[in-house]
Amino acid sequence: MIFEIIFNIIAVVMFITMFFKMIKKNNTQYLYILLMQFIGILINFIELIFIECTNVTLKLIAFILSIMLPVVVFGLEKRKKIDFPEMLNIFLANLMLKMGKETEAKRYLLTLINKYPESFEGHKLLAEVYEKEGRISNAVSEYLRAIEISPKEIEINYNIANLMHAEGKNNEAIELLQDVLKKKPEHFKCTELLGDILIEQERYKEAISAYTNSLRYNPANYNLYYNLGIAYTMLNDFQRAKEYYEKAAELNSSLYHAKLSLAQIAIIYGELDEAEMYLFESLKDKELESGSYYYLAQIAMLKGDEDKAINYMKVAVEIEPELYEKMEKDTIFIPIKNNIEKPAEYRKKQQRKLTMDQKVQKHLENTCSIVGKLNNSDLKMMRNVLENQKYKGRER
Repeated sequence: MIFEIIFNIIAVVMFITMFFKMIKKNNTQYLYILLMQFIGILINFIELIFIECTNVTLKLIAFILSIMLPVVVFGLEKRKKIDFPEMLNIFLANLMLKMGKETEAKRYLLTLINKYPESFEGHKLLAEVYEKEGRISNAVSEYLRAIEISPKEIEINYNIANLMHAEGKNNEAIELLQDVLKKKPEHFKCTELLGDILIEQERYKEAISAYTNSLRYNPANYNLYYNLGIAYTMLNDFQRAKEYYEKAAELNSSLYHAKLSLAQIAIIYGELDEAEMYLFESLKDKELESGSYYYLAQIAMLKGDEDKAINYMKVAVEIEPELYEKMEKDTIFIPIKNNIEKPAEYRKKQQRKLTMDQKVQKHLENTCSIVGKLNNSDLKMMRNVLENQKYKGRER
């Protein structure tokens, strides 16, 4: 009996405390907690009056609702330094986002920010919603507001810089990323984005400096080595590029873009067997399959194996019909192009902005042509073929 009386006194005190908290905060969402507490107190009073109805399960429910629940709420508010209604709206908004219901999530967040304009989580989540909707300016504004509320949360600066980059505000993005890296030099994502933007602006040496600094904090990150390979490739320092591509591929054997680049570098230096080895590896990546067969066809031509070149090229064109047009323009394939059936009508790919990997491949292809490694042997073959054709024509 004494236990039940003490229990009810504590529960009533908790109830009154929560009630005054609701009045003070002027937020009716505390009513949800008050209702749960009231049910718990009511259960315990019924048990106190009708002792014969005592039930362990009911006691446990009463304890959880009237005492444990408010204790948890008070504890979370103290720890998170935010009110329960704010937590509730954030929870519901997160739930809606995970369910793909951005409109409902935005409704909860706008209600939250209207009531709690200093809510860091509210502004951050609203920025994410705007980002998904493609409203970049609104997203940046919300992220900036979140940073203003909580300057220590520098992770958000990466999101802001990424959106600035998407809007073409690269100088502002670079400045922001450099500021973050001064405070947190080990932040890999910021380093990677900074390097990518610098490479886009053809500021390769600055990109190398950024990636190299990050290696001190992330020595086992294969992306950093791969990105360094890209930067050195664009500077035409293929030996250094090769070293970094090899290191990246060593750390991640599934990094087939690095192996494709290594194959192209090997072609530049006339190391055809090594190039073949890397190309057979890159065939494991469906995205690189057509390109790999195309380069294997080039190598076969350089080795004088036209039959193999024809087979490789047929596969390449079957996978990606657009390569037929590329083959027609590539002088090395003049002796065999009549053996490659022109694919049925196909839609030409729309001109899109090249990815960094595609830019690197294009640069290496151009370098192959400039260096002439692809043209020395193939010109000889072409001359022989053309001379034979002329000779047969005279005989007729």
